[in-house]
Amino acid sequence: MKILKALALTSAIGSALFVANVANAGDPEAGKQKAETCLGCHGIPRYVNTYPTYHVPKLGGQHAEYLIAALKAYREKQRSHATMHANASSLSDEDIANIAAYLASAK
Repeated sequence: MKILKALALTSAIGSALFVANVANAGDPEAGKQKAETCLGCHGIPRYVNTYPTYHVPKLGGQHAEYLIAALKAYREKQRSHATMHANASSLSDEDIANIAAYLASAK
């Protein structure tokens, strides 16, 4: 029984590490080009969108895994924000990984 528990734990840890490595596998240089549109709002310190009034979050230095999850959710319209839906709708999984890698490495 202990062996099965140890194998299950090892498998779970391995899966988590695999997912983390895939999430971090983006190319920051390619992401920098794709993220130019993002920086129009997210690159301005303390930017507030006029309508609807919304404090735009700073994304530089954010965890890549979070950025990937958020962009995919916007792309699938699982998170609400029309501008983000429009921006994320044409992004591939590779684009999202690249953007996340760039923004995670940015300050």
